[in-house]
Amino acid sequence: MLISSRDNPLFKRLNKLADSARARREARMTLLDGEHLLGAYLDAGGLPHTLVRAASFGSERFQHWTARCPQAKAIVLPDTLFAELAPVATPTGVLAEAAWLSPPAIDATPLVLMLEEIQDPGNLGAMLRSGAAAGATLAVLSKGCHDPWSPKALRGGQGAQFVLPIQQGVDLSAWLNAFSGLSIALALGESNDFYAQDYVGATALIVGNEGSGLSRSTTQNASLCVQIPMPGRVESLNASAAVAVAMFEVMRQRRRHTSGAA
Repeated sequence: MLISSRDNPLFKRLNKLADSARARREARMTLLDGEHLLGAYLDAGGLPHTLVRAASFGSERFQHWTARCPQAKAIVLPDTLFAELAPVATPTGVLAEAAWLSPPAIDATPLVLMLEEIQDPGNLGAMLRSGAAAGATLAVLSKGCHDPWSPKALRGGQGAQFVLPIQQGVDLSAWLNAFSGLSIALALGESNDFYAQDYVGATALIVGNEGSGLSRSTTQNASLCVQIPMPGRVESLNASAAVAVAMFEVMRQRRRHTSGAA
């Protein structure tokens, strides 16, 4: 099906999903950009509603995806209209309209990634990706965080949102008060060494806004505030880099513990 007008109702619907967090939240739908993300969605058990290709994208290549998604409506857009939906300057040529997934709870020792007011969608997606890769069991996002289901955050996550349970719009202080495990706030200027702590038991790692860091109420409700040692001549790590360092240190400790127990 070829759509060539911006006034087409389906194009308008897709455009709202591309641009509006409110529209995505109300419909619990989003746009997946690119073949890798579409493949990850299908592997996680998702069934897209609509497949979209740019006119310049090969029709034979597109048929691979329509064959995997026989229930989905397939449409073609002129490259100019497709570019209006794409989250990047150089469009991939393939998009999918898809419902949010709700991954099942992960049966493992809790490893919770808590994010406070993360604003950059690429950072947010990268954090969720690192958490999922390191074995996080849950991501908890504060009220001020960017939408994890935005097309740019999804590109950064590269499938993390499909496999990692996510709670959005959470009051972090209240959540921490109800958490029985160890909650670790990553912050600058702390005397406590991140690597000196034991993360074998239930653990929540808390990371704050890219510029202002964590709020006082969040740090006050954490079990401990720590700093990742940085002997180099820079004052801080990018927030997503800090998440990766922290998450994989927890994974390293747990692997060593399991190997030792065996």
